[in-house]
Amino acid sequence: MIPYGRQDIRDEDIEAVVEVLRSDYLTQGPCVPRFEHSVCEIVGAAHGVAVSSATAALHVACAALGLGPGGLLWTSPVTFVASANCARYCGADVDFVDIDPRSFDLCADALEAKLVAAERSGRLPDIVVPVHLCGQSCDMRRIHALAQRFGFRIVEDASHAIGGRYDGEPIGSGRFSDVTVFSFHPVKIVTTGEGGMAVTNDGELAARMARLRTHGITRDADLMERPCEGPWYYEQLELGFNYRLTDLQAALGCTQLERLGEYVARREALADRYDELLAPFPVRTPWRDPAGRSAWHLYVVRIPCDGDVPRRVVFERMREAGIGVNVHYIPVHTQPYYAAMGFRPEQFPEAMAYYAEAISLPLHPTLSHDEQDRVVAELARALSR
Repeated sequence: MIPYGRQDIRDEDIEAVVEVLRSDYLTQGPCVPRFEHSVCEIVGAAHGVAVSSATAALHVACAALGLGPGGLLWTSPVTFVASANCARYCGADVDFVDIDPRSFDLCADALEAKLVAAERSGRLPDIVVPVHLCGQSCDMRRIHALAQRFGFRIVEDASHAIGGRYDGEPIGSGRFSDVTVFSFHPVKIVTTGEGGMAVTNDGELAARMARLRTHGITRDADLMERPCEGPWYYEQLELGFNYRLTDLQAALGCTQLERLGEYVARREALADRYDELLAPFPVRTPWRDPAGRSAWHLYVVRIPCDGDVPRRVVFERMREAGIGVNVHYIPVHTQPYYAAMGFRPEQFPEAMAYYAEAISLPLHPTLSHDEQDRVVAELARALSR
């Protein structure tokens, strides 16, 4: 089986983890702040808060921004469920904004139209979570302008996008958002096993996210409500969580980050090659935004619904041939949990049109040209009647 994604673990990664195993710290030692600093240097952000997953990063970002019961978060329906679930963890409501049919990202036109209507009805979102699907940035300049106009905060879900660029800057610089979230799951661009990070240019926001990841506890005497009783003393100021990243994971992340540029370049080269090889095929290959550079977490093609062979048949034929294609993602608003809230498939037609046609082809740094040729050959067979 050729998987759609996989990690690349080298000797230097193993050595870094073994070094931590032989040290005095397995969790919350010196590797965690080193990893945070390295990510911030790469993306151009002032502060990083490493946590146990991107889901945890989304949660602490929303909580730190004050989202709670009575609040409202909007996101894309074409994403992993975590982009919406983070609001529910805070007790807030969720709504969705349809996608751009070219980029598959949250559509800025649809967002503006929905905001205008929401302003009339008297309930605007507190937070919007644009999702950089596949590694390509949303139209953040426009979304930021809408935030200034309508007064919402922005948390970029860049789980797919570390190493990507937008408008001349690294994704994560914070130029157009309050917080950016990255994922370090094994199939992502770089990995810590499980893990995530929230980056921001707001020091107070970073401090609160860091406190929330550790049970809401502080050891800062200036923040305590009672006099400090001694060097052992701490106070829980709010209800937080155990979302800490370990030093083992951070050590792996540090060595992986050293190859971030190499990984993105390899993914981009493979995407270029797919574009060329698939040009004669009756499929729609990814559109590339000239304002940015995708990190190419995923390479998604669309199998036209009016084509000779249905997407499901193509998918099943590819899997039977040992090609680990996948579908990213089932629209969140159709999941039973959200359907029970009243969401209907037809509310977001572009998301449903995308879902009916999308297949993710294998794309990862260790994918060889021979393997890629096999993927393309099997896709050709799968598309034949």
